[in-house]
Amino acid sequence: MSRVFGSCRTLAAAAARAAVAARAGTKASAAVSAAVSSPSSTAAKPKHSGILKPIPVSLAMRKFLGVPEISRTQAVKKIWEYIKGHQLQNPANKKEIRCDEKLKTLFEDRDKIGMLEIAKLISPHFPKSK
Repeated sequence: MSRVFGSCRTLAAAAARAAVAARAGTKASAAVSAAVSSPSSTAAKPKHSGILKPIPVSLAMRKFLGVPEISRTQAVKKIWEYIKGHQLQNPANKKEIRCDEKLKTLFEDRDKIGMLEIAKLISPHFPKSK
């Protein structure tokens, strides 16, 4: 349980220090309160890596998505947007996706795929960098 409330205690302790410093009227109180009120201003922007890193894609994926580089997660999101927008899910079995001609170019000319296969089937469209 301490894991769950650990960050809350840290935030509460920082707020308590800021309140004590504010009562004391020191210059440190302004610095502490500024740090507590805007932690994102001092934090660096996270660098994307792994599946969040945009990487070059194959020609077929480039034609489908319209971008030369994209992260794996964003590619899956765009494919799902296309599937939902064109109502390609089987109404009787929502886990099954019926591929139209545009999706067949990505998914090895298969007529239907399972929803959990999407991530596996797009792997060849993200070439390994050496």
